[in-house]
Amino acid sequence: MKLLPVIVSGGSGTRLWPVSRETRPKPFMQMQDGMSLLQSTLARSAALPEVKDLLVVTNRDHHFQSRDELAGMDGALDGAQVSFLLEPVGRNTAAAIAMSAFLAEERHGGDTLLLVQPADHLVADGKAFNAAVAAALPAAARGDFVTFGIVPTGPETGYGYIQCAEVPRHGVAGAVKRFVEKPNLEKAKGFLASGDYLWNSGIFCFRADAILKAVERYAPEIYEKTKESWRLTSAAGKDPASLQIEDEVFPKVPAISIDYAVMEKADNVKVVPGSFGWSDIGSWRSISDLVEPDAQGNRVVGDAVLVDASNNYIQGEGRVIAAVGVKDLVIVDTPDALLVAHRDQTQKVKDVVDKLRGDGHESTKLHRTVNRPWGTYTVVEEGPHYKMKRIVVKPHASLSLQRHQHRSEHWVVIAGSAEIVNGEQTLRLEHDQSTYIPAGHKHRLSNPGEEDLVIIEVQTGSYLGEDDIVRFEDKYGR
Repeated sequence: MKLLPVIVSGGSGTRLWPVSRETRPKPFMQMQDGMSLLQSTLARSAALPEVKDLLVVTNRDHHFQSRDELAGMDGALDGAQVSFLLEPVGRNTAAAIAMSAFLAEERHGGDTLLLVQPADHLVADGKAFNAAVAAALPAAARGDFVTFGIVPTGPETGYGYIQCAEVPRHGVAGAVKRFVEKPNLEKAKGFLASGDYLWNSGIFCFRADAILKAVERYAPEIYEKTKESWRLTSAAGKDPASLQIEDEVFPKVPAISIDYAVMEKADNVKVVPGSFGWSDIGSWRSISDLVEPDAQGNRVVGDAVLVDASNNYIQGEGRVIAAVGVKDLVIVDTPDALLVAHRDQTQKVKDVVDKLRGDGHESTKLHRTVNRPWGTYTVVEEGPHYKMKRIVVKPHASLSLQRHQHRSEHWVVIAGSAEIVNGEQTLRLEHDQSTYIPAGHKHRLSNPGEEDLVIIEVQTGSYLGEDDIVRFEDKYGR
């Protein structure tokens, strides 16, 4: 019987703005150990006994970033092979899990055990996690739906809870009495005192065929639409390592979590209690808890000077942050956005993002440095009718053959070699050489070399938005 870890890498992590944004969301956030949350989840899954394959379910637009994360893991997967199931749009966890189960059933058999984990949670104790998974496998193999409950360390109001049918015991998959939504503080204190409540981790283990039967029974519309979507996807699939879900039926699947669709309705749900240093990293307060405080209770990531300051979390990127006479604050500085919040109000960062999104502000989507399949670009400076970028193109990568209607571009090579299509010309430029691309010209930038190509681009024109682009050829299918 095969164990297949399924890593669901979705969501925007709006409570962790301004670091987490739509084009580079929470799973790609780097933690103090130098690994991103996605990398940590992959490494943790690959370390489970007998695991040879991993499946990542993510949005198509995040595929290239996810592959870049894999490339930076330097053998941490211990030979495990990673494949991708790529969604055209996010439809919540019930749809993602159903599609994963259809894939597992077709490739490995219906008795395959799926270990479903969010890509953006943190587990500090890998050995304890492995033990909890081992405790879940026998029940899951029998056809039960196993969830993992976290032994509470306090009356947390930011998590959902699982009430056990009896007092939970480590290493035992006990029956679940009910699932409970995030409580208020008074209820959370009562849950903690009772001893039979656990935090809901959102990690599950079950057979592929069992979960599909349950989805068919409890959420028939999800089942029928994902079944048809899988049929179309499987028939058209060209790359089994990066399988793109079709975009005709899947976007019509109801967007419901697996908790609502199945777990809260089924009568054979079990829970394995665990104490493996779990955190859903759901707010800046939970991020700050991961950093060792100084004598005044301040926690600092980056370069900061503090005077008469206490119990603050400060994170910066390059600039010095000075804090004087303040306490209980969260300060997060990025090149284009600054967050200042009271540490007890960090859940409301989502409201900031909602307001910015309503105003059409780009900071909800993009960082100053934006990842693309071919590399990155960084906005260095911009003003009325001009924008300067630093563009880095990976070896043997190329941008699309494209045209802009409203802007011209000046390119100067500062490192590496560039092959450039500029109208009817094909040019080879080296360090300190440049070219000018008038508005309306077809053009393409490529890196034929073995090292990164770095150029400075100066845009001028009446409109400089990223949507002023017409693509004619693109190796990345955009």
